[in-house]
Amino acid sequence: MHTVNIHEAKTHLSRLIEQAAQGESFIIAKAGKPLVKVMPLQASTAKIRRLGFMSGQFTVPDDFDHLGGRDIEQLFGSE
Repeated sequence: MHTVNIHEAKTHLSRLIEQAAQGESFIIAKAGKPLVKVMPLQASTAKIRRLGFMSGQFTVPDDFDHLGGRDIEQLFGSE
């Protein structure tokens, strides 16, 4: 892993980012003191959500938006 100063990092940022994306991490230093480490992001391990994956497995009643309406009115008092 190599170290570059801030001026060099600003001058060659595009090249340094490409190298980091390929797995070559580097450190940016100021006055010879390391400040930050630049490294590639790892691929996400989260599962991808698939829209419509349960299509046709159940139905939604036509009065879905009004289900329990009377009970709610009784609980909260309709005036």
